[in-house]
Amino acid sequence: MAATIEFYFDFQSPYSYLAHSQLPSLNAPVRLVPFSVLPLMKIVNNTPTTITCSVKRTYASKDLGRWAARYGVPVIPASREGLDADLLLRVATAAPEGATRATVVDAIFNAMWGGQGLPTPEGLEAVLAARGLPAAELIAAAGQESVVKALEAATEAAAARGVFGAPSIFVGDEMFFGNDRLEFVRDCLALKEVA
Repeated sequence: MAATIEFYFDFQSPYSYLAHSQLPSLNAPVRLVPFSVLPLMKIVNNTPTTITCSVKRTYASKDLGRWAARYGVPVIPASREGLDADLLLRVATAAPEGATRATVVDAIFNAMWGGQGLPTPEGLEAVLAARGLPAAELIAAAGQESVVKALEAATEAAAARGVFGAPSIFVGDEMFFGNDRLEFVRDCLALKEVA
């Protein structure tokens, strides 16, 4: 049996969306770990350069198009107006690990970056319900203090583990950063199978 992949992500990261779209091709069990990337960056003293550097932001826009074409997925960014990125992460955190969390994460990523619905607080219920999820229940759970604390704890734990941005992928203790490291993830999985 293949080693489990741990996929650390934030919905605000388009590269997390791109990497997430390719996880099935790795043929390995995946544990989805939502965390809040901007607070994590503060913890580890990292800078979100695509936000602070307009030249890099322009480049990243073209780069996303290249990766989207390579992966055969759309990149249609949702409007940031009315977006509550923390709510999206809390909904994913509130979802039980396994199939429910996988469906929640896929639905939200496709709303954020794939043009499949509106990830705003008003549109989120429809996005989740369209996948047969208990939307109102998940959104209500996302407001609970325990879920808020769980997301904060996950962010702090990610920083303590060496995560400095999204997406970060672990195979055992080996970390790979970015969607462009998936071939290294494949190689690492192959080595784990042989061992």
